[in-house]
Amino acid sequence: MNYPTWSDLNSPSIVPPLGKRKARGVGPAALMVSADPDMGLIRQGFGKWQSRAFFNSSLLVKEDDPLGVSVTGPFIGAPYGVMLLESLIAKGARAVIVLGWCGGLSPDLSPGDLLVAENALVDEGTSRHYVDLRGDFPAVNADARLTATLFAALGAAGLEAHPQATIWTTDAIYRETLEKVSWYKDKGACAVEMECSALFAAAAFRKIPIAALLVVSDSLARADGAWDPGFDKKRFKAMRKKACGVAMTLTGKLAHGF
Repeated sequence: MNYPTWSDLNSPSIVPPLGKRKARGVGPAALMVSADPDMGLIRQGFGKWQSRAFFNSSLLVKEDDPLGVSVTGPFIGAPYGVMLLESLIAKGARAVIVLGWCGGLSPDLSPGDLLVAENALVDEGTSRHYVDLRGDFPAVNADARLTATLFAALGAAGLEAHPQATIWTTDAIYRETLEKVSWYKDKGACAVEMECSALFAAAAFRKIPIAALLVVSDSLARADGAWDPGFDKKRFKAMRKKACGVAMTLTGKLAHGF
């Protein structure tokens, strides 16, 4: 039997997030980058960075703007993603953009397509510690205003994205069975990844806006049920670079708009 986490959502934690114990802060807007190759693109293509260890990830801050944009990553999975998010908020972040990859569940999605996540269906164990998930079916929304701003930023950059996307967030990447894929598609999911629902839940709990931009990296939608990886395809690599650019530009605007 699990502890009824909904019963103590207003109770403080005994252990404070990282940042409460250390004075060194970050700027008001942060970009969370789940994939290490995208962290490499940002390190190389967006100016000079100061880098320091941040749990098992890196925290990048601009050398000429240390309280502007902050970038952290890579990260995998809901618990670790929320651990980073909590620590960013404790260090001063007041808005967060998430940049990640996802697997397409719809045959209409191909590697390199962009999704702006409106909400995420909860199939992970972290969200319930931040929001009350009792009810017919647990789902968590991204911040509507920031999501619309992200979608508009993609349009301004000449990029098409699938708006109002529903994402399935799972803990078990190697247990995406035909039955689960069909079930979550019936619930409206067009893609699957491992962090969004938990990040949305934690951000809502801490009352900060969050939005997520996802690049389709592979497909689970083949008629024969086979997995179709697209990680080496030219379009996927090209769209990753463009997604990094939009995410960095928007995070910069958020950082200097507070």
